[in-house]
Amino acid sequence: MPIFREVVAMSAFVNLLALAVPVFTMQVYNRVIAGNSISTLQGLVVGMGLVVIFDYVLRMARSRVMQTVALRVDVMVGRRLFEKVMSLPMQTLEFHDGSHWNGLFRDVDTVRNTLSGASAVLIADLPFAIFFLGLIFVIAAPLAWVLLVIVPMFMFVAWRSGKTIAEANRDERTTSSSRDTLIAEMISGRTTIKSLALDVAMRPIWEEKHADNIERSIIRGGTSDRFSNLGASLTMLTSILLTTVGAVEIINQNLTIGDLVATNMRSGRLLGPLNQLVGQWRGFTGFIQAVDRLGETFNLPSERTVSEVSMERPNGEISIESVSFSYVQGTAPVVNSVDLKINVGGIQALVGRNGSGKSTLLKLIQGLYTPSSGRVLLDGADISQFTRSELAGWMGYVPQDTVLFAGTVRDNIAKRRPDASDAEILTASEEAGVHRFIIDMPDGYATEIGEAGQRLSGGQRQRIAIARALVGDPPVLLLDEPSSSLDRQAEQELRKTLVEISKERTIIIVTHSPILLAACTQLVALDRGKVALSGPAKDILPKLFGAASRPKLSGAAGQPQQQARRPGHPQQAASRPRPPQQQQPAKPKPEQSQEPQDNSSIQIVSADMKEDQSDKEEKT
Repeated sequence: MPIFREVVAMSAFVNLLALAVPVFTMQVYNRVIAGNSISTLQGLVVGMGLVVIFDYVLRMARSRVMQTVALRVDVMVGRRLFEKVMSLPMQTLEFHDGSHWNGLFRDVDTVRNTLSGASAVLIADLPFAIFFLGLIFVIAAPLAWVLLVIVPMFMFVAWRSGKTIAEANRDERTTSSSRDTLIAEMISGRTTIKSLALDVAMRPIWEEKHADNIERSIIRGGTSDRFSNLGASLTMLTSILLTTVGAVEIINQNLTIGDLVATNMRSGRLLGPLNQLVGQWRGFTGFIQAVDRLGETFNLPSERTVSEVSMERPNGEISIESVSFSYVQGTAPVVNSVDLKINVGGIQALVGRNGSGKSTLLKLIQGLYTPSSGRVLLDGADISQFTRSELAGWMGYVPQDTVLFAGTVRDNIAKRRPDASDAEILTASEEAGVHRFIIDMPDGYATEIGEAGQRLSGGQRQRIAIARALVGDPPVLLLDEPSSSLDRQAEQELRKTLVEISKERTIIIVTHSPILLAACTQLVALDRGKVALSGPAKDILPKLFGAASRPKLSGAAGQPQQQARRPGHPQQAASRPRPPQQQQPAKPKPEQSQEPQDNSSIQIVSADMKEDQSDKEEKT
């Protein structure tokens, strides 16, 4: 408020000093010229010189104050917006595309530029238009009635332009957002576009979106120019009417020439802000829309920022009680009434075909998604009562799509804990098995990896992401397809790493890799969001891979197909037919795993895992 009062006071003095020029002109016409008084002219000129200097100082001081206010608002709003976006739930962030969130930070720039530019000066000067109108009534009352007719016309044009330009701005922003989203997708997928020469297919899409944006921009520009030109025409009409009425009043000896000239000049101070209001209404409209969008964002519900309880480092026992989740309300649940209990230590595997809810269940476990029903417990405590930072500190996470950031290798490993010591970073790197290849780089941990880690291979990025998840020694480690970019040798090393670190941590892994599944202690098979099979891995794996690895039968005789011989393997001699073996009745075993819902679920999961295994072998 004190700064606001300073700006108002400075604007008042600036507008009062603006009266000096009309008064000077009126005195020159009425006294200097009429009385041939050179001494009076000299005194007036000296006084106007001082007025010009004082006016410049006041304007500069006002500009600096307004820039300071704008910068403070920019820093405050920008920081609050960043914190707000970071605290929004994952579902809210995924509801809008990236261009929407980028646009919010551009809205902060719009607010800053409006508060520090010509628009802010116009707002400060606009109230003084009433003062100048009253002054004209005192000096030249016959001419004031002309302005009383013109001013409402200016106000109507300004109001109408604001409403029309707001709609045009909204349409242009929508097309700009769509175009920017396409550009972001093309840049992120530039390798695919270049390798497959997709520019031919992408060009028509780009041209269509760009042409739509240009069309909306032309419509908005035409609308803005139409109202600006209308305001200029009204200004010209005002000068003509003032001069015409003033000439009549001078002939009737109701007005002097000095009064007419001074009134014309004062009318410029009155109509100038109104004409600028018409021309700059687009800026005001953009400012209002930016403030509305920022207000809507700040009003969105955030994740918990203060914990209800304080809990020490958990052991890592996870319980999932009747958890269901849907991305869109009213649609089929992606995770449907899942009940699981994951004990401390060991490696727990989640398997299932694509879209069965594995990755979604991982995000529910770490609290990124809020269940539609049910709850997730960590050491018996509902995770909904903890903050995002606490859960992230207790649960390391390696997503399916590895994301690194521009900077050094050390910076990326330490992202979870910027204050991590070198010893903690080295420990995490050694546990993830990345220390050797990092120190082989020319600059070691100080090696720049480029934008999104593009200077590293997919496997290297994935293993650095594992090291990042291990910084801080979290008791729970969640990995989503951690071997998708690894070769067979690296996969074997990852298996040894997981076995070693699982002695002190609870590891939940989404994978279809037989190498990693062989190291798992527990296994859960999901199908259509439900648990199809659950139990010890040594009991579940034969059920999944046993049926999938049987030789396929061909021909009417039902003979097994011969497997293709691989180069480098000794050639087997043709074997004689073996007598059929008699099946022995299976002995009943104690139930060690959850029975499947139906055999079709096992077959689907088995076939999908078999297909994934074949794809992995082809990559290797």
